[in-house]
Amino acid sequence: MVTFRALGPFEAIADGETLDLGGQRQQAVLARLLVAGGRAVPVSVLIDELWPGEPPAQALSTIQGYVSRLRRALEPNRAPREEAGVLVSAPPGYALRADVEDVDSWHFEHLVKSDHESPAATLERMETALALWRGPALAGFQELAWAQTEAMRLDELRLLAVERRADAALRLGRTGPMIPDLEAHASAHPLREEAWRLLALALYRAGRQGDALGALRRAREALRDELGLDLGPTLQRLEQDILVQAEHLDAPDPAAVALSSGASEAAPSAPEGASAVAAALRVLIADDQALVRTGLKVILDSEPGLHLVGEAENGEQAIALVQAVRPDVVLMDIQMPRLDGLAAARRILTAEAPPKVIMMTTFGTDENLYAALRAGVSGFVLKTSAPEQLIAAIRAAVAGDALLDPAVTTHLIAAFAGRRDPAAPEGLSDSDIDLIKLVARGFTNRQIAMTLAVPEQEVADEVAALLRGLGLVDRAQLVVLAYERGLVSPGSLGA
Repeated sequence: MVTFRALGPFEAIADGETLDLGGQRQQAVLARLLVAGGRAVPVSVLIDELWPGEPPAQALSTIQGYVSRLRRALEPNRAPREEAGVLVSAPPGYALRADVEDVDSWHFEHLVKSDHESPAATLERMETALALWRGPALAGFQELAWAQTEAMRLDELRLLAVERRADAALRLGRTGPMIPDLEAHASAHPLREEAWRLLALALYRAGRQGDALGALRRAREALRDELGLDLGPTLQRLEQDILVQAEHLDAPDPAAVALSSGASEAAPSAPEGASAVAAALRVLIADDQALVRTGLKVILDSEPGLHLVGEAENGEQAIALVQAVRPDVVLMDIQMPRLDGLAAARRILTAEAPPKVIMMTTFGTDENLYAALRAGVSGFVLKTSAPEQLIAAIRAAVAGDALLDPAVTTHLIAAFAGRRDPAAPEGLSDSDIDLIKLVARGFTNRQIAMTLAVPEQEVADEVAALLRGLGLVDRAQLVVLAYERGLVSPGSLGA
């Protein structure tokens, strides 16, 4: 059995021994397959991502050599003609086959995303998850864009695990030991309102009411300096409750906690996903390059819940297929023969009950980006995006969430430099404008909810109400409005 460790220096271990995985680029092949979470990664994607810019002429044979040597390292006792069981062929690429518990990053994510548990069980799971970390994720591959993206995603989950652990500990009445960790966490990540809430609550329960109010003052200063925002509703309520010493802030009774935890652990839990089984999302691909369509098909085939319903080679075919098969999402190349993607998207989106349209680009012009968003396209992704990013974009589009690739967002913001008309639409409150600014910066509903310390569904409802009130078709048009009216400027992107 081989175990893989990515939460720190990248390693593969068998029988207690660290395996020799070869040079850094050869290791990067295995690391990239690990990042895909068991899904197939086309060889063309491996080549583009291992040699950004200009791959060598012999890139394909080099990849094949890397795979051959990795297979010998991972399965040294495999017979010459026996099929590989760990690093497997998955045309037109490769995939990593392993159990969740045998890959530390997979195991970590599974633990963090587990819900519907008692505080005691949550605390134990979060401590187990955090103990898997040995340093920055995917250390050694920082110069590769896909590794940077995955490391940031995993670190975001790590911060969530820290907060879930602290919340569970506070629910169990374990206040004092958490204060130093929460102080360090809030100071290192001053825009995370949940960190400040937990710290202030812990300080209050430790009999340090003044320090608790001081923590909330520091949170207010950080948010105003960085985002121009006041405390979110949750922190404002907490501040008022501390001032009046509200009874519900007191530490829970240990006997009640024990009784509640016992009841939670005894109750049978519903199977994951049993509450609602979502139907497969129907996806249409429109791109004039056969290689791109093949790569996208492989990605869709490897992802449960996504179903390919058709392929188009140009804009006219795309329009006809949309009318025939009624997809949920169209992945559309922005530049195609006969009728380009932008013109096709406009016609598709003017129909009754249109699908979501995601434009794919390698980069279009600023004018194309702007025109497509104004037409109601749900966003942009780069053709060089990792498979998991494309899948996330599809799901985000259907959910009505943000899905502008960060690189595209940067490009779009640059297009509006010097093109400002600082006049917000009439009838918007300050909180409406603050919400528009967060949407325009590329924040998802979940990120906005965490920033403002409000329920995610409340954010979704408020965004939907804004769209209706402004007469906009899609969230992406809200982004354009923010840039047009000067609510977001190029200098504010870092926030």
